[in-house]
Amino acid sequence: MARVWRCSGLWWSDDGPLLGWEGGHSSALPRGRVVAFGVVSEGRRTCVGARGNACPVRVGVSGRSTGARCEECARLDRAHSVAADTIADDPRPYHVYLAWFGPGMVKVGITAVERGTARLLEQGAVCFAWLGRGPLMAARRAEEVLRAALKVPDRIPYAEKRVVRADLPELEVRAGELAGLHARAHRLHGWPESLEPVAFQAVDHFGVFGLEGLPAVDGVVSELVAGGVVGGEVLAVAGPDLHMATTRGVVVLDARLMTGWELTAPVGGGAGGVLTVPVRELRGRGTGGGGGVQDGLF
Repeated sequence: MARVWRCSGLWWSDDGPLLGWEGGHSSALPRGRVVAFGVVSEGRRTCVGARGNACPVRVGVSGRSTGARCEECARLDRAHSVAADTIADDPRPYHVYLAWFGPGMVKVGITAVERGTARLLEQGAVCFAWLGRGPLMAARRAEEVLRAALKVPDRIPYAEKRVVRADLPELEVRAGELAGLHARAHRLHGWPESLEPVAFQAVDHFGVFGLEGLPAVDGVVSELVAGGVVGGEVLAVAGPDLHMATTRGVVVLDARLMTGWELTAPVGGGAGGVLTVPVRELRGRGTGGGGGVQDGLF
């Protein structure tokens, strides 16, 4: 009987992106690696639970959901989420940041100082800069002031981020757009006194994500399905997105769609760039390849 795996998500380590698996195992995703897996044909996607706890009833969830949680577990997860603004007494210091994803695509956000750059890597920020550091509520107030005064959002959809990655301007342009907004932010009235301003320094993830020479995207996996197969060669990884060369062109797989499914190595262990799951095409179908032999599931 084929071994079955359950993916716990994509994580960013000091050495690059990793796919986590239940049981504590992980698989590195360097550029050029061939990956392939099949979705158990008799299976269904079930809730992944909340805050490290399993869903007590293993409720079935939609294949298109990036959260892979049932309504109750999603509620419990957000009840302890800083992003959902449900926590006011967190004593940890927070950073306020500006993140750049493409020309005219800049957002403001906050993250715990102890998390370092993890939040920015998880979001697929190509370039970013810290704005300030201080208590959570001061960081929240600064975020609101910046959002209103600079007309920058606190969210940018992944659908918009992923389609521009193949045609990004040079570092000078990326950092320059951030520098202008950073300077404007520090001149605004209403900056909380308890929030320490941070001098401008751009941090760039273009090389970390492997975006040099990245081809344009042909399509995006919309969901996994029972009995489906995913295979391809990793071209780049940004945030949760795997850009892969497949028989259907350059296709992006949001790794969050993998959670909740039972996965197995495809029959024969071959990859071949085969893709038999639903794909939403973004432009003319490409002829991308991606061959090789896979060493296990990943």
